[in-house]
Amino acid sequence: MSLIVVSPLSRIAEMAVRHKAREMISLLAANQDFHRPAVIQAARHLKLSMNDISFAGTGDLIAPQEMHVAEIITFARAWDQASPLVVHCWMGVSRSPAAAMIASLAVAPDDDEDALARRLREASPFATPNMRLVEIGDALLGRGGRFVKAVKAIGRGADADGNTPFTLPLPFREPALP
Repeated sequence: MSLIVVSPLSRIAEMAVRHKAREMISLLAANQDFHRPAVIQAARHLKLSMNDISFAGTGDLIAPQEMHVAEIITFARAWDQASPLVVHCWMGVSRSPAAAMIASLAVAPDDDEDALARRLREASPFATPNMRLVEIGDALLGRGGRFVKAVKAIGRGADADGNTPFTLPLPFREPALP
């Protein structure tokens, strides 16, 4: 079964090594520097600059944009799923869970939004996906509002310390027949 590993920045190296990941999506504020774990291929590391906000026009902060979500979708669809994908932000609570759900729907378009939201909540009682990313993802993936509705239905996660990575399994798919 393929997995998406959601992690805070402080634990990306540990999670990448533990799960034998080779690809990663980073969602951090502009100019927030960090070291890419050596096991992550540079060519398969998507770095997106954005702040964890839900609306544009907040001073110098960068709200998630359609181009960010389009890049997540494109990157996820190019993921070979031979090893887990690491998705991280600063705390692993808002931007990265939203991006992980978008990536999951990008590679498993037949997945049910409510089932995905339940898998997220089972995997993390703390996740509170960034609604701006979710709304843009819903539109770009043609989910007709169902993705937004499903994420709203699971509600805000519990308070978090920003040090709790989790894995989001992709939906089970029958192997293709030869």
